[in-house]
Amino acid sequence: MSLARFSINQMTVKQLSMPELVEACRELGVPGVGLWREPVQSYGVEATAKLVRDAGLAVTTLCRGGFFTAIDPDERARALDDNRAAIDEAATLGTDTLVLVSGGLPAGSKDLHGARERIADALAELGPYAAERGVRLAIEPLHPMYASDRCVVSTLAQALDLAERFPADQVGVTVDTYHIWWDDTAPAQIARAGASGRIHTFQLADWTTPLPEGVLNGRGQIGDGSIDMREWRSHVEAAGYDGPIEVELFNDALWARDGREVLAETVERFLEHAG
Repeated sequence: MSLARFSINQMTVKQLSMPELVEACRELGVPGVGLWREPVQSYGVEATAKLVRDAGLAVTTLCRGGFFTAIDPDERARALDDNRAAIDEAATLGTDTLVLVSGGLPAGSKDLHGARERIADALAELGPYAAERGVRLAIEPLHPMYASDRCVVSTLAQALDLAERFPADQVGVTVDTYHIWWDDTAPAQIARAGASGRIHTFQLADWTTPLPEGVLNGRGQIGDGSIDMREWRSHVEAAGYDGPIEVELFNDALWARDGREVLAETVERFLEHAG
């Protein structure tokens, strides 16, 4: 078992500062990090890029772009501008993958189809801009419980239906176990994504019950829940994916602990359950 493909998503240990995260990764032999825009901006995009580069770390993804579903023209224009900035940040950090959370229903709307079409409209504008900068857009389907407020793209099939309107070097998908493990069509959709080179990142998080109130911060430490991580790894690898494997956890209990301890535990759990 090896850590060669392991990456820690920054959100898993968000209590660590950027220098603390980088140093902990170096101490534990973690080769990759998935970064989030807010802490990157706080530390400085250029400063972060130098910090991780000097430590020999690969930035596997940047989270997140998206939120494309607004109807108001000014809101849509602001969203596009923000996503162009996110693409520029990804390029500066040296990652080729910007993860997209597409956005929920606008206030008062019940039009899922219209919201998804507005996502496609945004991708048509942003895809070429990203490709020119060596960045791919990775649509992440979120569990259906998030459809109303965060992401109207709930399945890999829906994500691929959008992505396949565009070249694979512009738009692909994020495969995240937390969001798709329940879907018995997901393995076939992973194969579909792999056939056209659209698996842009693969992320792990476990599903534990009962979910906490609010559910957003309910991603379980791998090995604590219902998901067979090796099974899903086998699906993406059978589809041709051989890239980084990120562990991305939103979990209040983990955030309340020492971040270095959580990172060390996550390394152990990865090796035990997914390595």
